[in-house]
Amino acid sequence: MSDKLKQIIDDFSFLDDWEDRYRYVIELGKALPDLPEDEKIEDNRVHGCASQVWLVSKTGEGEDPVMEFRGSSDAFIVRGLVSIVLTVYSGHTASEIAKTDAIETFRKIGLVDHLSAQRANGLNAMVTKIRETAARKLAA
Repeated sequence: MSDKLKQIIDDFSFLDDWEDRYRYVIELGKALPDLPEDEKIEDNRVHGCASQVWLVSKTGEGEDPVMEFRGSSDAFIVRGLVSIVLTVYSGHTASEIAKTDAIETFRKIGLVDHLSAQRANGLNAMVTKIRETAARKLAA
């Protein structure tokens, strides 16, 4: 687990009020660098999200390459969820990514139970897309 992810989990543990937690998620989203317009294309779009979400991957070399992910959304709270998902997965090997379920992190910080059905579906779609991308790299 990265230091940044540990920090996010610790920060959530200090926030008792759900409005404060949502504000924190929005802050994470505002801090997420936006993707250039030329990367906000259909191939990078995550289907299953109510908001527009785009994910871009960069893969290192080797049989089990390290993968980096960048992403964005047109909705601040969703951008915050994207930020957390990217923190869970980016910088890990394809095999680690393929077997890591970021939803567990969202459960640990208590967000899963407080997401609307549409946002939960979108979160699952993001996680699925990233894990499938990693699995394809391993199979290649």
